[in-house]
Amino acid sequence: MTLTVGPLRAEPGRKVRGAIPVDLGLSTVEIPLVLVNGSRPGPRVVITGGVHGGEFVGIDAATRLGGFLEPDDVTGQVVICPVANPPAVYDGRLGKSPLDDVNINRVFPGDPAGGPTERLAAWLFENIISGADAYADLHSGGIDETLLDFVGYRLTSDAELDARTRAMAHSVGYERVLFGRNAEGGNSHAAAARQGIPAILIETGQLGERDPAQARALLDGLYRLLHHLGVIEAPQHVAPVTVRPRDWVWTGSVVSPATGLWYPDAATGDEVTVGQSIGRVIDPADGSEHKVTATATGQILYGMNGLTVGPGAELAAIAVPHD
Repeated sequence: MTLTVGPLRAEPGRKVRGAIPVDLGLSTVEIPLVLVNGSRPGPRVVITGGVHGGEFVGIDAATRLGGFLEPDDVTGQVVICPVANPPAVYDGRLGKSPLDDVNINRVFPGDPAGGPTERLAAWLFENIISGADAYADLHSGGIDETLLDFVGYRLTSDAELDARTRAMAHSVGYERVLFGRNAEGGNSHAAAARQGIPAILIETGQLGERDPAQARALLDGLYRLLHHLGVIEAPQHVAPVTVRPRDWVWTGSVVSPATGLWYPDAATGDEVTVGQSIGRVIDPADGSEHKVTATATGQILYGMNGLTVGPGAELAAIAVPHD
């Protein structure tokens, strides 16, 4: 079948690259896409990067994959969107769009009659994500965020869907596989799961790095995923998996109690216990301190590296192995 997204069309055995203009009401953005329509029929896999600004590893790996994949190597169809949120990526370089101060990964599946970011989410969901047989959204630790690499997915009420999604998450080859206990919320992979699409989130890299080794590690994980889905043959150039994927579950999130300067006492990767002091938020005006404690027991998988924080800013996310 012809692979079509907006005005871009890739016939079977063809690869097409281009950018599609998307009307956000107050402005128009150009969404870059790579359509790889394989020489043989098979599943449609969608990969997005650049949902958030300042997360460069996913953008890099998705762009590389779009350059490497050729139709003769593909069974099925692969849709790659390396920069899903151009305003945040190019102008804001942070999680929220400079157009309306909205985090797009909190509003999926979006609203075509809403604000600019809600309209963008709606376009991405309707034109790229919907109808996929599998979906992977690529993220990393942003400019002010430390992070341990992990794959995430959401549980639903469909046991068969959950099993397929879990197998996808394990196929990437990362040590930590985090699952959420439901598919609620506005994350793209959660919204896809609610539509019955096996969907995962892959987090690789931290601090807004553009480390080629991290991009290579993520690219290897994407090759493993595509092989697992039957889209490509087993790639010979991919590094062997040296860890056993293990299921983890989130146990708690720590947020800032006030505006001020963040001085952590615990780092990403540290084991903490509930009630343990993990840092202080200091008011630069009067020097007063707000003690910050762990809300759960487990390992810090990502944390705030920035100095300045506002009320509600996430300072740490804590998880434990499920077994």
